[in-house]
Amino acid sequence: MNYDDALAFLDDHVNLEADPAPRAAAMRLDRIRRVTHLMGDPQHACPVVHLTGTNGKGSAARMTTALLQAHGLSVGTYTSPHLERINERLSWNGVPISDEDFADVVGAVAELEPLLDGERLSHFEILTAAAFRWFADIAVDVAVVEVGLGGRYDATNVADAVVAVVTNIDLDHAEVIGPTRRDIAYEKAGIVKGGATLVLGETDPELRETFDAAADGQVWRRYEEFECVENRLAVGGRVLHLRTPGAEYEGVYLPLHGAHQGENAAVALAAAEAFFGTPLHEDVVAQAFATVRVPGRMEVVGRSPLRILDGAHNPAGAQAAAATLDEEFAGNDSRIVVVGFLQGRDPVQMLEPFDPSTVRLLVACPPPSPRAMPPEHVVAAAESLGIPAEAEASVLDAVRRALREATADDLVLVTGSLYVVGAARPLLLTR
Repeated sequence: MNYDDALAFLDDHVNLEADPAPRAAAMRLDRIRRVTHLMGDPQHACPVVHLTGTNGKGSAARMTTALLQAHGLSVGTYTSPHLERINERLSWNGVPISDEDFADVVGAVAELEPLLDGERLSHFEILTAAAFRWFADIAVDVAVVEVGLGGRYDATNVADAVVAVVTNIDLDHAEVIGPTRRDIAYEKAGIVKGGATLVLGETDPELRETFDAAADGQVWRRYEEFECVENRLAVGGRVLHLRTPGAEYEGVYLPLHGAHQGENAAVALAAAEAFFGTPLHEDVVAQAFATVRVPGRMEVVGRSPLRILDGAHNPAGAQAAAATLDEEFAGNDSRIVVVGFLQGRDPVQMLEPFDPSTVRLLVACPPPSPRAMPPEHVVAAAESLGIPAEAEASVLDAVRRALREATADDLVLVTGSLYVVGAARPLLLTR
C-alpha cells in the first residue's frame, strides 16, 4: 500500500467527522479492541497521557508533548482533526508522520480488517489503530493522545492512561454525548481508569461529583492543586505564573495569543508533573513553553493587513476568540471576517461575541465538508446583528475577496470551522 492507496482506503470507510448521522450508533469499542488485539495491543506498549474536554485539548496536548519532550523523552502525539494534511494527526517529537510510514501503518490495519467477521472500521478507528501501531513500532517513551469525541466510547479509549486530563466541559456535540453538561461530563469521565491521576480543569462544583465518582486515583483540581496564578499580555503571547502541587513557575513566556492559552498551559504542566510524579525544572518548563506553536488557533500568519486564523468552531471558542481580539488586538478596529460553519451550529450564537462595530465586512463561505452550512444562512445571521455581510462560493474565493477589500491597516480574521481555517491557511501563508 502506498500513500495514495492509504488515503483511498480511509475514504472508503465512514468518516463520522464528515457525516455525523450514524455517529451515536458507531460509538462502541468492540471493533477497535479487536483490531488492536490482533496487532498485539500496541496501545499498551507505552504509558499514555489521555486528554479530553470541550475546548483546549488540542492546545494542551501540544503543550504536554513539549514538556515531556523537553524532559528528554521520545513522545508520540495523536490529535484531531488536521488542518491541511492528515499526517498532522500522528507525530513523533512534534514532527508529522512521513507519507511512507503513514501508508505502512494504515496498510497494517487494512490487512486485519477482513478478520473482523464482516465488521468495517470507521475512518477514525483506522487512524487510531494506526497511531498506536506506529508509536509501538518506533518505541516512543510516552504517547499523548487526544480524544476525538466524548471519551467513554471514543476509539482512543482502548488505551489505559496513567494521566487523564479534562480541560473543561461545555455544550458541544450534545446531540451525541448530551443533552446536558452533566451527561457530557459523564462521557468524558470515561477516560479515567483505575489508578490514573485525573487532572481536572473543569471547575463547576455540580460536575465535580461525576469526576470524583470515576476516579480512584489522585484528582488534581484547577484552583486547588494547580492554576494559572497570573496571566499577562506580552509581545507575541503571554507571560504566566503557574502553580502545580509541587512547585511554582514565574515569568513563563508562552508565544500564543489568548488568555485561555494560559489556562491550557496550567493543565498541561499539571499533566506533565503528574506523569513524572515530581516537579519539572524551571529551565525545562521555560524551554518547552517557548517552543509551543498551535497552528490555526489565534495564529498570526501575515501583516499589512494583519491576518489571523482561529478555528473557533463552537460558542465557547467564539467567545474566547472575541475576548482575545478585544484584549490583544484592540487597536485593529477595522476588521474583515471570513467565516463558515458546519450544520448544527446557531450562526447568531456564533457571531454574537464579536463586536459588530469593528466588523467592516463579513464574508461567509461553505466549509469544504458535506456538513457545510449554506453561506446565505450565515449572511442572514450577520445582518440580523448589524454586520455587513456577503457570501462567496468557496473558502478560497472568500479569502481572496477579503484580501482585495482589506487595507494595510485592517485585520483579516478567518474563523469558524477548522475546515475553513485549514483551507485558507496555505493561501494566507503564501501571501
